[in-house]
Amino acid sequence: MNQNFLKYFLILLFACFITISFHGQTEEGIETVEEAIEEGTKQEKVKTGKNWMGLPAISYDSDLGFQFGALATLTIYGDGSRYPRYDSKFYLEASWFTKGSGIFRFYYDSETLIKGVRTFLDVSYIPDQTYHFYGYNGYESVFNESWADEDSDTYKTRLYYRHKRELFRFKLDFQGNIIEPKFRWLAGLDFYSIANSTINRSKFNIDDSVATLYDQYKNWNIIPESEWSGGRFTVFKLGLVFDTRDNEPNPWRGVWTEIILASAPKFTSDMDRGFLKLAITHRQYFTLVKQHLTFAYRLAFQSTIAGYTPTYAQGLMYYSVMVGAYNEGLGGQRTIRGVRRNRVVGDGWVLGNLEFRYRFISFQLIKQNWYLALSVNFDSGRVIKFIEVKDIVENPTDPIEYPPGESESDYFNFGGEGFHNAVGAGFYAVMNQNFVIAFNYGKPLDKQDGNTGFYVGLNYIF
Repeated sequence: MNQNFLKYFLILLFACFITISFHGQTEEGIETVEEAIEEGTKQEKVKTGKNWMGLPAISYDSDLGFQFGALATLTIYGDGSRYPRYDSKFYLEASWFTKGSGIFRFYYDSETLIKGVRTFLDVSYIPDQTYHFYGYNGYESVFNESWADEDSDTYKTRLYYRHKRELFRFKLDFQGNIIEPKFRWLAGLDFYSIANSTINRSKFNIDDSVATLYDQYKNWNIIPESEWSGGRFTVFKLGLVFDTRDNEPNPWRGVWTEIILASAPKFTSDMDRGFLKLAITHRQYFTLVKQHLTFAYRLAFQSTIAGYTPTYAQGLMYYSVMVGAYNEGLGGQRTIRGVRRNRVVGDGWVLGNLEFRYRFISFQLIKQNWYLALSVNFDSGRVIKFIEVKDIVENPTDPIEYPPGESESDYFNFGGEGFHNAVGAGFYAVMNQNFVIAFNYGKPLDKQDGNTGFYVGLNYIF
């Protein structure tokens, strides 16, 4: 692990230098002013006009593999009077991961397109040849690492906990002031098209006689046949946001709380029934040492409160602003770092993140403002409302046939769910207080959640 960590760290440092080389100059120049944030003693160059950047999309995620591709951003600061806030931001990415997934994404964020209203647009196509699937309800689904270990005597296939998925997502969200600028309304809609199937056995040279866990869940009727291949649906969202942060990408102080109702009516989908979810997220930031040390935490809750959520839609998370390409979990880079991606999927869940962030150096390089930071964190989450599995397994319509030598206890541990905990650390390189290159390492505290996780990407997780 140490050799891999060093290798990926050096590769990403190289990517940082590539970022600097490909940055674009602002059209209207740069002015020097006294920074008014906190004690007002630090000099920082205020960005004005337009600032664009194009660079290779080089990153690493222990769940997804090594990433190759390209991305481009265009940030419009206007006259600089709102810096580090911007007027508009465009983001475009096309990339592929070595473990079989891709990201083709356009993201737009603007406070000036509609006067008095902030607009968010996300259009993404995310194919994944080896999408992670560990069953439902966290620890109630047993994770047998040896079944995917080629050196194990009980080896089945290295892709036992995988299936194929293609996701298309269209998100359009609006936020407007109720009490400027702290209290806002939120409204929006999401359209999802999710296509699931078994893994491509010929592509990965997998024996046709070996069933994956996703295949077995279909055979055992845990995943209904009508849901196994995915579906299409539209989600309408209404909510309230209370936000007192002093800087969005990395706040020194403030509160960011939101409550969202997300409804997917039957008539806008191909689901048998519609559903209504409630999502509440509270984040708070404290300055412990001015300009250097911050303590931040996030508490989140989401649950179905009416209707029925199909299994293919259970992993999706609903919140006001996307900080990355994926809005699903729990487990992985954006939720519980170190825990395997999608390890914790249920009809309702809670999540908590505690993090100390230490900004240890600030500097200007190639006419850009930079700072470097470190973090330590504790992440935790669990299912609190369960997907129906136990009754199907214990009272099956047709007898469940397990492979020779195996039994129910090899797959299920009903009543075993608890908090999935992980500790970790991070390193961040931040340009103009808006572009964040993030290195994160996580270690789960239970082997049922995996071994370690290492991630390189963009932005703080909250």
